[in-house]
Amino acid sequence: MLVPSKITTSKLFVIDTNVILHDAGCIRNFEENDVVIPIVVLEELDQFKKGNDDVNFQARAFLRSVDELTGDALSSEGVAIGHGLGSIRLVLGAEPHPHLAKAFLADCPDHRILNVALSLQEQEAPRPVVLVTKDTNLRMKAKSFGLTAQDYSTDKVESFDKLYTGKRLIEDLPQESLVAFSTDGGRVPAESLSDITAPIANENFILRTGSRSILATYKATERVFVRIDRASASNIQPRNAEQSFALRALMDDDIKLVSLVGQAGSGKTLLALAAALECRSRYRQTLLARPIVPLSNKDLGFLPGDIDAKLDPYMQPLYDNLAVICPGKGDGSSSQRGQEFLQANRVEITPLAYIRGRSLHKVFFIIDEAQNLTPHEIKTIITRAGEGTKIVFTGDIHQIDHPYLDSLSNGLSYLIHRMVGQPVYGHVSLEKGERSELAELASKLL
Repeated sequence: MLVPSKITTSKLFVIDTNVILHDAGCIRNFEENDVVIPIVVLEELDQFKKGNDDVNFQARAFLRSVDELTGDALSSEGVAIGHGLGSIRLVLGAEPHPHLAKAFLADCPDHRILNVALSLQEQEAPRPVVLVTKDTNLRMKAKSFGLTAQDYSTDKVESFDKLYTGKRLIEDLPQESLVAFSTDGGRVPAESLSDITAPIANENFILRTGSRSILATYKATERVFVRIDRASASNIQPRNAEQSFALRALMDDDIKLVSLVGQAGSGKTLLALAAALECRSRYRQTLLARPIVPLSNKDLGFLPGDIDAKLDPYMQPLYDNLAVICPGKGDGSSSQRGQEFLQANRVEITPLAYIRGRSLHKVFFIIDEAQNLTPHEIKTIITRAGEGTKIVFTGDIHQIDHPYLDSLSNGLSYLIHRMVGQPVYGHVSLEKGERSELAELASKLL
């Protein structure tokens, strides 16, 4: 009986530049399959070598790793990536594919990468050849030529329906279960509530029996359910159960990492800012940031003024929320009043482009619009946290402006998926808009 050789059982993956800029270690995520890097990809990476943005670090890290793997020379057969992994090889190019030449008049890096993949498909047959790219348009072009094309999904959440929401509704509880929260400071041991199965650390619950209900959260380290009482922060009061859950997580010093997701107007940023100002005596400083899409957009450098003036247009939503918390008096623009308020309350707006290398101690750090961050950028931010620091990510995973991210591959979804169950992590999905009746109607119908 003949045993199929590796060349007929393993695949050949052709990697696009945007995959490498997304994850410099991508070549180690293809198991025993082989990886091809078209020479035009190296040419594109050469344009990203210099700079302090995340893509620049990814480009340099990839080039260094490939240089270490290849040594002094690289044969046409490639070199092994590592134990249990396939090989990596560089392809200098190929004769223009006739079908490609007929379809496209313009020559560009995407078409050269596609040309390499089509040529390899013919040369390596019947071995499967797959083009891996985060560019949806390039994937569609490849499929139109009969070439298999896939997104890079290693750090992609499996399903949106399975994404953790941070809350659960438990109905038809025995009356005595709710009565138990009236004693001992609203703390009930987990074993006393057998109706709640497999609670997760810092998971929130709406407990209901008949017309009566209470809100509670689960403290995994103590194995108790704790009643959530009505509270406020900086004169901001929750308007629904989800906002109460969010405010509790934001005010709990034992929870070092919080993520809040929800549609526009659900109160994510407002609650985070209100909690930060309420807790400012417990922290050395409050930092505010939001990514500029793409992160550290080069257009930032052409705006007039110093760094504060350059950031000001992008931070206007934060000033709007501050105006709700502490309405300004007198004349002056909202951004001017916002800056005066920030200075008086030790609140600083910082660009994410310069977060790498910092060490943040005893800081309340809010990152708004976090759905536009990649998983690697999320990791970079969180690893800046020193002792006593709390990090809050807010965003709407359905409203993504990044060209290579979607609701399942963005850093915020990745964070929620990976951090579930950690005692220092809390998450709440806010479902109801509270900005205004008009804003809520627009979110539903438009």
